[in-house]
Amino acid sequence: MTTLLYQTDSYLKEFNALVTAVDENIRTVVLDRSAFYPGGGGQLCDTGFLSLDELAWEVTRVRKGAAGVEHTLGGSDPLPASGVTLHGLINWERRYQLMRTHTALHILCGVVFRDYGALVTGGDMEPLKGRMDFEFESLTKELVQVIEEAVNREVNQARPIKVQILPRQQAFDIPDLIRTKINLLPPDIQEVRVVELVGLDLQADGGTHVHNTSEVGLIKIVDYKSKGKINKRLYMELE
Repeated sequence: MTTLLYQTDSYLKEFNALVTAVDENIRTVVLDRSAFYPGGGGQLCDTGFLSLDELAWEVTRVRKGAAGVEHTLGGSDPLPASGVTLHGLINWERRYQLMRTHTALHILCGVVFRDYGALVTGGDMEPLKGRMDFEFESLTKELVQVIEEAVNREVNQARPIKVQILPRQQAFDIPDLIRTKINLLPPDIQEVRVVELVGLDLQADGGTHVHNTSEVGLIKIVDYKSKGKINKRLYMELE
């Protein structure tokens, strides 16, 4: 399986890796290690390039497959052969925007859970914007303004963000992770990646984040909607 370099270093922009499998039909290569995020948890996959000497292939899609992380390569040039070493380059501007957005959603989640006890029911994101659904019975314009002010205070608190990979049972023993439905993880997953916004939020999470909440920048809640009796949606944008 592919070693997931982004799990321990989300700021890694370039890397070298060995091609372990090639599928000419769907134009994918599997690498022994990769810094490309394959998507999941509402976060889009990374894009970028893989290169070999003077040849370069655009990485248009990344996803987890049975043999490891599959990188879909654009263009019509012949694919690299299994066993060669490629150089990977992440589309960093897009990745960093997604990192800021993902952390912003965790700030929003942490504030709403801390201040109102509302659980998350869903979420999604694009670079510099996203939405999150909560178990709110009612939501008003005035309350949305209060929430926006609270999340920006947390940005300005410059809270450090810690990432740990814990044994499954140790993760189960953390009470705050219960709200992330960690108990639904398949039994064959023996390690859990935990992301902590120190003093605010703690979740099992596989995506990429910035090192400090101050990197997120100004958060604007630009809209809200009712999606059901106890399901309300907040729309967020970053500058």
